[in-house]
Amino acid sequence: MPIYLSPIQDLTAIALDKIPEGLYGEVGRDALLPSFVAVRALAQLALGVAEQWARPFHLLRKADHAVVGSCGFKGAPINGQVEIGYAVATSCRQQGFASAAVRQLLLKAFLDAEVSTVVAQVDPNNTQSTQLVKKLGFTKQGSQLDMEGDLLVQWVFGRADVLELGAMPRA
Repeated sequence: MPIYLSPIQDLTAIALDKIPEGLYGEVGRDALLPSFVAVRALAQLALGVAEQWARPFHLLRKADHAVVGSCGFKGAPINGQVEIGYAVATSCRQQGFASAAVRQLLLKAFLDAEVSTVVAQVDPNNTQSTQLVKKLGFTKQGSQLDMEGDLLVQWVFGRADVLELGAMPRA
């Protein structure tokens, strides 16, 4: 499954809660990243955060190049740790898109020698994401409240996990 950096014009449209013009294939509103993510990405880029860490990716279905979701990093690594986020359109779930996206994010993260840990914060009621991170080899490392007061479970995947497996996990 190909992923590609969201063009700036796409981020600008999404930040304004619009569907960007010129996206490949059919796209449903829930296939796009939320507007607050686009706003965050644009703000980070304005502050000089490297594109790899600031710009989200569109997930494309190979068969028709339709956008089926998004994924990306939530900012530059801090103390060797980088957080990821991902979402797949409701109609495209349970087809391996999220697994493929997270594996690609892990590969991209660990290409940077400074990254030692990748974090995924998962709502404990989101059983599909919980199953996904478990299957890919993430380890549960406690819980915390987000800015809105919602409980999130922190799942971590370390560089050592890649070395132990000898390759990226398959979903």
